[in-house]
This record gives sequence, structure tokens and C-alpha cells, in this order.
Amino acid sequence: MTQTVDEFGEELADFVRRVGELRTARSQDAGEQLTLLDAALFELQHVADQLWPRYERCVADAAGAAGSPGDRQERLLLKALFQRLPLPVALVDRETVVRRLNFAATHLTGARAGYATGRPLAALLMPGDRAAFRSQAAAVARGEGDRGLTVRLQQRPAEPLFVTLSALRPPDEPQPAVLVVFQPGMSPPAPAAVPVPEVPDLTESTRHARLMDLVDTMAGALLRLPPGNGAEVLETAARVLCGRFAQWVIADVVEDGLRRVAVLGPAAEEDAGLRRALAGQDPARAPLVAEAARAGVTALQLQPEDTDGFGHDAAGTAVLARADVTSLLCVPLGAPGPVQGVLTLFRTGAARPFSMAEAQAVDVMSRHVALAMRRPAPPEGERPGSAPAGPDPAAECSSG
Repeated sequence: MTQTVDEFGEELADFVRRVGELRTARSQDAGEQLTLLDAALFELQHVADQLWPRYERCVADAAGAAGSPGDRQERLLLKALFQRLPLPVALVDRETVVRRLNFAATHLTGARAGYATGRPLAALLMPGDRAAFRSQAAAVARGEGDRGLTVRLQQRPAEPLFVTLSALRPPDEPQPAVLVVFQPGMSPPAPAAVPVPEVPDLTESTRHARLMDLVDTMAGALLRLPPGNGAEVLETAARVLCGRFAQWVIADVVEDGLRRVAVLGPAAEEDAGLRRALAGQDPARAPLVAEAARAGVTALQLQPEDTDGFGHDAAGTAVLARADVTSLLCVPLGAPGPVQGVLTLFRTGAARPFSMAEAQAVDVMSRHVALAMRRPAPPEGERPGSAPAGPDPAAECSSG
């Protein structure tokens, strides 16, 4: 009984201290008075629910102190054993409200026994673990058997604790209690992970199939061309890409400088002026094209910030702004070897911007085009016939 009275006195002293803090806080701003009122009501509820019943039990214990000396000695021994147990142990009710907390548990949780008693033990856990802990404690209190789960304390979120919950019926008490044992650094064996079957992404699969079809179409078109005419190879590659892959395709060949051989764009009448402007532009005055021809580096830009990157038309308007370019690819045709030409692709308006996968596919096709441009012409006597007339550098784009 002595230890019970001591615990009650310690809890009562904590209550008096908290009331003093609330009294001191009355000088705060009026906007915080509602919070103080809630705290005061909580403390009053704590007195009504916890302190007063414990006071009645202390009085009853004092009245029955004339019982058997052997029984009192046995209870003192059990209480000492509970307090000195090396494992953190707590006794809670079905709502996880703390009734007892041994020394090891106070050290683990950082909460004093007098402060923790009467408060939910779940409040000391990480928010994600509280609901599961309350549910398991209620199940154990209903007599559904012992339970175990892994939780984390707010003060030690990186250290998982394996908690064992067991039902306990204290003597002379009508309601069952739950004995909570913490085992630091332990967790139950995790079940073998069942591999989740990957569901193929239909959209990505469709885009990949279209890219492979485009690469195949490009290879077939290049193989059907007679060797020895790099400009014709470059224009053919531009026609394969225009419409089905980009709204605008500009092809420039490197022959003692840069020379534009094809400008393919939308067939709309309002785009005819831009086609003519691009066809008459000096490719050396387009910084992206000049840099690709000089350094052999591919440029992929989404929402180009530098609108001067492809030069200006005769009126001084930036080409990228006039064409409403939302993404572009500028690809040198060289690897392996010196740059033979440059292909520039524009997507405009609401068109989906170029992706990294599409840029990779264009890089593969650029190597095929470069190899086709390097194929030497057959000897004069073996040529199948006269070469076709040169292509119109400004042409409409097919959407096939």
C-alpha cells in the first residue's frame, strides 16, 4: 500500500504543477485563451477519471490494511518485481490508457510514471502506428488472444520496437488489463515478398512499337536509294520523319560549309511563308545548326528559352517564336566519322514534346543516314541512268 500511496502522491504533485502552469499562462493573448480552456478541461477530466478513483482505492486499501500480513508482503514483492524488470513493461486498459509503467519503460519512452499514468500509451508512438496499436490492445482486452506488432516511438523514430500484448486480470478489479512488453531492436520475421507481376503499360508499348516502325521505315527508304547522292539521302530521311514524327523537318548538308537541301512543314496556306523563309535562310546563321555541324552534339530542347537558337527570318522575327516551337531536336549526321549533315525537327503548338526515348531513336536513325550518305557512287559505266532533278528545298509535309 505504501508504494501505491507514493505513486498517487507523485501523480497529484504533477497535477498541481500543471495547474500552476495553466494559471501562469492566463496572461497570454485572448486568441490563445481557448487553447488554455481546453487544457484546463482536460486536467479536470483527468482528476475525475483517474485521481478520484485512485484516491478511493487508497482509502479502501487503508481500510483493509488489517488483512493478512502475508498477502501484503506478496503484493509488495510483485510490485517490486514489476518495477525492477529489465524489459520495458507497461500495464494499460483497453483504450491504451497507462495504469502502470516500470522503470525500464520510463527510460525507454522518456515519460515519467506519474505523467504517463492516466494518459494513452498510443500517444507516445508515431502517428502511423497508433491506430494499429489501439486496435490490437482492444482485441487482447476482449479476450481474443495475445498479439504482437512493430511500432516506433516519437522520440526514437528510427528504432523499431516489437511489442507483445497479453491479457491480464488484476486482483479485485472488474476490467481486464493489457500487459505491454517492449523488446527494443526486434521485429517479427517478415514474410517472403511475393513478386508483383508487372502489368505492361499499353501507352508506352504503343509508342515503342511506333518508334520501331519508324526506324524500320527509315532503313527501308535508305536502302532503296542509289549510292553517291548525299543530298538525296538527306531529303529522303527528312520526308520519312516529317508528319509522322515532327511537324517541321529541316535538312542541311555539310559540303565546304552548310547548305540547306530540304524544308518540310505543314501544308496549310498560312505556313507557306515560313517554309519559304526557312528555305532561303543561311543555315550558318542558325546557331543550333552551326553548333551541331561543328561539335557533332545533339540538342534536345523543351520549351526553348532562347528563341534566337534557330536564327531569324528576313523581317527579323525569331524562327522558333514564329513557328510556335514547343520542342526541338537538332541532330548531327556523322557518328562514326565527320559530320555529313544536320537534321532539325520541330514540334509545335499542342503537340507532345520529344521524349528521351524518341531522341534515342532519332540518334539511331541519324547513324543510318550518315552511313547512307557515305556510300560511294558506282563507277561511271555502272550507273543505272541519269540522276533525278534536284529536290525543291521548300516542300509540304506528308502526314503518312
